Amino acid sequence: MSAHPKDIKIQDYTYDLPDHRIAQHPLAQRDASKLLVSHSDGSITDANFRELPSYFERGDLLVFNETRVIRARLIFPRGEGLRPIEIFCLEPFEIDIESAMSATGSVDFQCMVGNAKKWKDQVLTWNDESGEVMLHAEKVERQGGTFIVRFTWNSDLHFAAILEELGKIPLPPYMHRNAEPEDLDRYQTVYATRDGSVAAPTAGLHFTDDVLNGIEKSGGTLGRVILHVGAGTFKPVSADTMEGHDMHSEAIEVTSELLQQLIESPRITSVGTTSCRTLESLYWLGLKAYYGEDIDFNNVYVDQWEPYREVEIIERKAALEALYQAMSKSGVKLLRGKTQIIIAPGYEFKVVNRLITNFHQPGSTLILLVAAAIGNDWKAVYDHALSNDYRFLSYGDSSLLHIH
Repeated sequence: MSAHPKDIKIQDYTYDLPDHRIAQHPLAQRDASKLLVSHSDGSITDANFRELPSYFERGDLLVFNETRVIRARLIFPRGEGLRPIEIFCLEPFEIDIESAMSATGSVDFQCMVGNAKKWKDQVLTWNDESGEVMLHAEKVERQGGTFIVRFTWNSDLHFAAILEELGKIPLPPYMHRNAEPEDLDRYQTVYATRDGSVAAPTAGLHFTDDVLNGIEKSGGTLGRVILHVGAGTFKPVSADTMEGHDMHSEAIEVTSELLQQLIESPRITSVGTTSCRTLESLYWLGLKAYYGEDIDFNNVYVDQWEPYREVEIIERKAALEALYQAMSKSGVKLLRGKTQIIIAPGYEFKVVNRLITNFHQPGSTLILLVAAAIGNDWKAVYDHALSNDYRFLSYGDSSLLHIH
């Protein structure tokens, strides 16, 4: 273990990203993006994402995040000539995302509110064209920069269906545009199945059925996890050092079947930072199981500084086997909870061998994760991408990083 990540100065992990390099729209074809390959020796290869299967061999495991982006932006009209009130649903309040999405009649969410000063104590109402009330929104309380908002409706629809009908896709703020029809499809991965994210796991946006089939033809296998991406993924690091940064926590789900795949695979490739944070969190849960700690598999939690405590390290397989056996002994096949893990320089990867990821914002926790994966080579990778017309951020190009 090198210097503690708490001492990292975020100013050391910034770079100049011109606005015109930020992709504002997706390419016509998902898998037409560029693929920068950073090898273990620090060398760089330029490729196309369609070539990704050629980098897979028999026994390789590719793990991706099946979360689906919800239409989390609700824009309540306030009458002619008045600016609307925009409510951005961040996460359910005091219940899990699955329960919130299946709620009928009423549900509470932690939200950011645009034009909040104009929203006094009145209940906001959304009417359909005939004037019938479709949705109410009421402020319950303020929590710092967010609000707890209670939504109520008079139909038998689940809240997921309410959002599908009334909500808008929450594009990242750096796109500087409103969501368009193409975003309904392209700001989702082709394998998204489970509602719950307010931002896309963007490394997965490049995948097509052809690419996935190609990986399997190369001898690779596919694994699935859930990490519901929160708006905290865009939260800037405002503290001078990482010790002062409160890492956001996000909901995860992992099956015992995936654990078995991880145990058996000699090389694991993570699709994106979300899958990576999930997989690395499993190691630290496995360490607890190995040392006989009790684990509530319906409510696991990995603290942001968990990996940096003084503890005897064991091999990946031993940790994952301990977790698998603990789940089997408890009679559960699904692990659920939250992870707040922060992966920054000083972190030694335990589960993931390779990372597929886009190019991230300067001074973000995602840049820290990349730097943890490839060391100071992150600077050469980003310089190369900037010098060779790679597109950046959510709708931008991709990279395959060999962790070293």
